[in-house]
Amino acid sequence: MTSKEKILAFLETNKDTYTSGEAMANALGLSRNAIWKAINELRKSGYQIDAVSNKGYQLAQSNDIISKQGILSYINTDISNVTDNIYIHDSLASTNRTAKEMAIAGSPHGTLVIAKKQESGKGRREHNFFSPDGGIYMSIILSPSKLPCLDPDVITAYTGVSVCNAINDLCSINPKIKPINDLFVDGRKICGILTESGIEFETGLVQWIVVGIGINFDSDISAFPTELQNIVGSLYSPGNAPISKNQLIANIYERLLCWDNLDADRIKSEYNKRLICK
Repeated sequence: MTSKEKILAFLETNKDTYTSGEAMANALGLSRNAIWKAINELRKSGYQIDAVSNKGYQLAQSNDIISKQGILSYINTDISNVTDNIYIHDSLASTNRTAKEMAIAGSPHGTLVIAKKQESGKGRREHNFFSPDGGIYMSIILSPSKLPCLDPDVITAYTGVSVCNAINDLCSINPKIKPINDLFVDGRKICGILTESGIEFETGLVQWIVVGIGINFDSDISAFPTELQNIVGSLYSPGNAPISKNQLIANIYERLLCWDNLDADRIKSEYNKRLICK
């Protein structure tokens, strides 16, 4: 981890308090000069870092830059075995496409691929998924050996319910589900979920599963194609989210790695209760 990454992780973890450069240097085993240089590099990267005499540095609450350090600062469960496998890109053709390539190459369960925007996002049946800045675009690799059930209906339901519950808990917004797994708020689509898998031809065994999730977080709806502007919505208007993208990503990520106590009947019931239509 670079000095810049160490300091960002420290600031994300201690975002509610000011920390002096000296205290930060002692905690991280860095020089004061290294702290100063890294703070300046972070500011050049777009981070707003407040500095107050005799108090120190603090990450401004208005920051909403997706980062591994920011995501990990909101992780509450012990998933340390997968946290080295978080990959963040400024832009990708498709997070699902990249995650599938990584799954085929052997990337492990829990690998998380994130893009700040997608150039060729896809939904079911190869439909385009417009993916501009302001959204959350994430794909998670799941290993069949880590799941208690490979029933597609259960995996679909668990994923949809998990994303709905994360949004409900953090945003106090209660999405509904339009089959198979599109999420709607006030009649507008705010999220699409696409689950894909690789199957061994000879045996029919599932080799890997990739769950792709695209959420309009604080997207500018006027930037969408005209034909979509009356169809899509966003959780928040640009720059007005009371939580960060990192916080929502972490919450969803944790939920999709916690299958130990899966109750298939309960999940299907929750899914059905959220359905707009059957």
